[in-house]
Amino acid sequence: MTSVEHSPLTRKLSAFVALSKAELDVLERLHQRRRSFVAGCDMVHQGQSTQAAYILSAGWVCSYKLQPDGTRQIVDFQVPGDFLGLRSLLLRTSDHSFEPIVEIEAAEVLKSDLLNAFAQTPRLATAILWAASRDEAMVVEHLVGIGRRDADARMAHFLLELGSRLALVGMGTEDGYDCPLTQYHLADALGLSAIHVNRVLRQLRENGLVTFRDGRVTFHDYEGLVELAEFDPAYLDQSGPLLK
Repeated sequence: MTSVEHSPLTRKLSAFVALSKAELDVLERLHQRRRSFVAGCDMVHQGQSTQAAYILSAGWVCSYKLQPDGTRQIVDFQVPGDFLGLRSLLLRTSDHSFEPIVEIEAAEVLKSDLLNAFAQTPRLATAILWAASRDEAMVVEHLVGIGRRDADARMAHFLLELGSRLALVGMGTEDGYDCPLTQYHLADALGLSAIHVNRVLRQLRENGLVTFRDGRVTFHDYEGLVELAEFDPAYLDQSGPLLK
């Protein structure tokens, strides 16, 4: 067995395909260039043309789009098992930036590494395409959230989605999960002010649904939160491998 067998990326891709020993060996090679990054210092810049992506092994990252006036919009948060900058390998230029929220560990993946992996293991290539498609589905849900959900449902849906993503890689349960995000991160991602985020979290806590305090999300009434958010996790496609 390879050391990557129980990595977050392997656990994630295993929701789509039952990985073979040969495919695990290819994933092991993709993890060879291991690097650490400090919090707050961009690892990929918007407009960067360097041909490299990353596999996040430990820590949290935010991806954001910078506007001409200097303001930013957080597009999503990346957790262990996620790719960073995968699209830039194929589009030649990164269309947004990645900033570690805490100190992180990631494996650098060159374009040649990825293309070789795709050529050697078509099933693994399909699994990575599945992961990219899943990321796109989450962006669609975030767009719907900002445009159509009220603040309480938007927050509830976001916290439930994070919990499902973390559960897939063994870092969350229906009881809750550790979360290093600040209220400013949540405000930026959800299109709310920090004051509004504070008010919404207080209301959810007082309603006995969820508490977000001291870096921990604790679900008190998971089903009640699901009902409030009208959360249907089908878009996350985590029910089991399609390819055996």
